[in-house]
Amino acid sequence: MTGKPDSRRLHHIGIAVRSLAEALPHWTEGLGLELESTDEVPVQGVRVAVLRAGAARIELLEPLDEASPVAKFLGKRGPGVHHLAFEVDDCQAAIDGMAAAGAPLIDRSPKPGAHDCRVAFVHPKGMDGVLTELVEEPRHG
Repeated sequence: MTGKPDSRRLHHIGIAVRSLAEALPHWTEGLGLELESTDEVPVQGVRVAVLRAGAARIELLEPLDEASPVAKFLGKRGPGVHHLAFEVDDCQAAIDGMAAAGAPLIDRSPKPGAHDCRVAFVHPKGMDGVLTELVEEPRHG
């Protein structure tokens, strides 16, 4: 690896919301996006609603409790864009590449994410103020 993550594409845009029940109609009925699924990710402290937006996804993130990083984000900044997520072939290799490039990491090893993905976060300080998620899709077969 050359110090760069093996990003292939934008995987999703994470948007912090106070309530999925209140936010979803804006995206489904108002904008016409299809709700693909919902999932709880206790490790990240969120309930996630995945909406299909062409080839990319929008993930609405509702905190499970006040200790959730998303709850803290909402308390400081209010609802809005929380992070950009990029698909990578190997999450650990991407973490190692980001570390080699000098990016400050929130996660030094992959954690469980929604839909059996492995994920890790890069601190916004290393990405021009944007919280960045590395997402490795599950390998089937």
